[in-house]
Amino acid sequence: MAEKMLKVTLIRSKIGAVPRNRKIIEAMGFHKLNQTKTFPDNDSTRGAIRKIAPYVKVEEA
Repeated sequence: MAEKMLKVTLIRSKIGAVPRNRKIIEAMGFHKLNQTKTFPDNDSTRGAIRKIAPYVKVEEA
């Protein structure tokens, strides 16, 4: 069975973000606004998304 995936879109700029959150955004591979990435739905991904929740939109893929 295929693993569940999450579609994450950066909707707010990381310019005004707290440095720790900015590093999380960069580690997830976001460079531009409205950029979308796909990640596996697991605890580590959910934790990172929870930290940067005001900056991203999450959908199930």
